[in-house]
Amino acid sequence: MRVRMTGLAGLAALAALLAGATPASAAPGDASAYAAKLELSLLGGNAVSAGPFAAADANGPTTGTFAAVDVPGVLKTGVLDASATRDDKTGGVHSRAVTADVRLDLLAAVTGAITAKAVEARCDATQKGVAGGTKLVGLELGKLGTVDAEPAPNTVVDVDLAGVDIAKLVFNEQVRHEDGSLTVNAVHLTLIGGVLGALGSGDLVLSSARCGPAGLPIPMASGAGLWLGLGLLGLVAVPAGTVALFRRRAKA
Repeated sequence: MRVRMTGLAGLAALAALLAGATPASAAPGDASAYAAKLELSLLGGNAVSAGPFAAADANGPTTGTFAAVDVPGVLKTGVLDASATRDDKTGGVHSRAVTADVRLDLLAAVTGAITAKAVEARCDATQKGVAGGTKLVGLELGKLGTVDAEPAPNTVVDVDLAGVDIAKLVFNEQVRHEDGSLTVNAVHLTLIGGVLGALGSGDLVLSSARCGPAGLPIPMASGAGLWLGLGLLGLVAVPAGTVALFRRRAKA
């Protein structure tokens, strides 16, 4: 009887150890996305705070759709769409955001028309790592020139007025966080405030996707994961029972 009790005690102790050592972040990874967000303080004291539009999260709701955004003098869009999913079998996560029929009027007086048929950001996290990218369909930047349809990460275009920078556009902005996740912003406009700020200050983001890192490839609660967990417990518990049995025989 003593041998069985010792083996069970080893199982219980290891189970408690595993439970205590497995934080919430060890579950399959998280992912989220949204299609547009504005946080601006414009010249003259006008504040514009809107969004995130069409927000989605791997924990639900996994999809988001918004008919259109129309902020006079700032931004006008068509349909906005976002999604974020998780594969519990592989632990991988995926997020994507698309903003259609973009017309950015905020810089029009300086740069001319800035338009795009579609602006997309995507992010994928697997057991191999985390990666993302941007697609810009039919992008027109007016006086600012051109940017590739699939720009390199953190492609920066400065906007100046009379030789003074008043704004910055970043295409395919990629921000890696300390927790291993990645944020991809297809378009990130920053207004440079201060005395020379001709337009104001703040940020405007079009199509943002965040994901990763990937979670555990096999859930430990059921199926193959359950048998794997029990097998590991057994491997550790057997030596404890063996030692107890040896000691009892020695006494006999």
